Amino acid sequence: MILIIVLATLLVGMTAALIRAIKGPTVYDRILASNALGTKTILVIVVLGFLMGDPSLYIDIALMYVLIGFIGTVAVLKVSEFGDLGQSRSRTEGDHS
Repeated sequence: MILIIVLATLLVGMTAALIRAIKGPTVYDRILASNALGTKTILVIVVLGFLMGDPSLYIDIALMYVLIGFIGTVAVLKVSEFGDLGQSRSRTEGDHS
């Protein structure tokens, strides 16, 4: 019973984060809201694992989702700040190092 209440609360929080991700006044608000949405998704996966009776499988899936979400968030922040992912720049003509 308590897990169903937790799941419902997480879904309400996910809805609020989704609204902020769509309406956010700045790009940083949208990135933060999408990161919060990803975190709540991980929690939903783990709670569903406990409800289904095999949490170890779902926790493994949640850990993979955490890694992908972290890498994605860092990439999006880097692109929004610098305009690219940091690929090598073309050298200037005077630079031969």
